[in-house]
Amino acid sequence: HNMTSEGRALEHKLSCLKEASCVVLTAINVVIFLLGFLGNMLVIWISGFKMRKTVNTTWYLSLAISDFLFCVFLPFNIVNIAVKEWFFGSFMCKFTSAALFINMFSSIFLHIVISIDRCVSVMFPVWALNYRSVQKASAMVVFAWLLALGMSIPSLIYRKVKMIDGIQFCYNNYIPKSAKTITTVIRFIAGFVVPFTIIIICYSIVIFKRQNNRIAKSSKPFKVLTALTVTFFVCWLPYHVFVLMELNHHQHDYKLLVTAIRVSVSLASAKSFLNPLLYIFMGKDFQKKLQSSLLSKMENAMAEEGRTTSHTTSHTTSHTTSHTTNSMDGRTSMLSLRH
Repeated sequence: HNMTSEGRALEHKLSCLKEASCVVLTAINVVIFLLGFLGNMLVIWISGFKMRKTVNTTWYLSLAISDFLFCVFLPFNIVNIAVKEWFFGSFMCKFTSAALFINMFSSIFLHIVISIDRCVSVMFPVWALNYRSVQKASAMVVFAWLLALGMSIPSLIYRKVKMIDGIQFCYNNYIPKSAKTITTVIRFIAGFVVPFTIIIICYSIVIFKRQNNRIAKSSKPFKVLTALTVTFFVCWLPYHVFVLMELNHHQHDYKLLVTAIRVSVSLASAKSFLNPLLYIFMGKDFQKKLQSSLLSKMENAMAEEGRTTSHTTSHTTSHTTSHTTNSMDGRTSMLSLRH
């Protein structure tokens, strides 16, 4: 009986080599880990140690830390995909899943903050010049991370390790069954619907103000932030769709749905290395600077946002001051924002 169990376990572990999808997913995740680990380490080094501390570098640094921490735990999932068994115990079963959702929610909450910050800088440039600070940005980052930690709690509660035929599996054990529906719907609303709505509203206002006032000649920083946001939603939307479909799995081909979820998780993981690539490839005049160092390209991409925002704010501030001086009462205009 023991020999039969051991034989089944060995056959199970080697079965990945017989499945093309399993081999491809394993290879993709290895590439994601290598690119994400190294790429985000570079972004952390540049934005954290090489560049002047600004609100914008604070955003980029916090996104890079989120993606880097996710990549640190990715090898556990890679081994799990490759051998189809969980070797790392109950704690890591819970923690690696929690790391995925901490990354997801910290990223989306930071994207919301960045979008609102960009919107405020364009709509209320004088207020932004006076009150926008690294300290306030850091406080918002901490708040976003605390919210993300809160949203990862279901993983810590419901992830379990179970032994079947001598093989250990790490899986979601939702008890009661309604907990699965509640968790999935909350994640979809908090991780997609609400953020998508806020970001679209913010970007619509920014586009309208830019066209109306003809400010900020360089559109590069806006393109970087837009690309980051589009990448986030493209990477995460399939996951939400397939997980929502799983709530009614009896209406679908379950084996196909499980494969789709695995692929969508890998796509979501890919976001962790795409952010650093966007900083590089969307840097100013990238085509002309292929000979320059990788660090210079990344630093340039992240610094542009600060330079353009500063230029825009200064230009609008001087225009506002001039206009106010010529007004009848000669008072200085006061712009305020209740955030």
